[in-house]
Amino acid sequence: DLAADMLARFAHAMPRAFAEDWLHVAADEAEHFALLSARLTVLGAAYGNLPAHDGLWQAAAKTAHDLLARLAVVPMVLEARGLDVTPAMIQKLDRIGDTESAAILRRIYADEVGHVAAGVRWFEERCAALGLNVATTWRDLTRRYCDGAVRPPFNDDARGRAGMAPALYAEAR
Repeated sequence: DLAADMLARFAHAMPRAFAEDWLHVAADEAEHFALLSARLTVLGAAYGNLPAHDGLWQAAAKTAHDLLARLAVVPMVLEARGLDVTPAMIQKLDRIGDTESAAILRRIYADEVGHVAAGVRWFEERCAALGLNVATTWRDLTRRYCDGAVRPPFNDDARGRAGMAPALYAEAR
């Protein structure tokens, strides 16, 4: 839904490749939901049974008026956080023998690198088009919209594969 919201709010003012990227992200996220929902069913649960935060939607609401803010916060902070924490979750699932759940998270993790990369690519493109410094703009927007949510530990390898240089978030170390 977040990728569809990105399309609905911002694609009209962007190149066709922007829409193509976020359509791809939306398709991936729908598949991730289907994989997780099916796995929960096997485990005797269902999506929505457990309490969860709605941080992604809160971020979407806060940034609904500003493409740069949305790109900075959703893919480049919140989804990038998934790159930081998912490897440890996979290891824990492997340790307890839940290889099926670990395999799903591996798939999601691999796709999320591409989602973060799309955010980085379009953030950099918009900054260049507007004559803005990428690092300064990202830091300003994350301070304004993330309430200090950018903090270590960071998975520099996965973030690097997504095009996020450590210098971008070095201040948060």
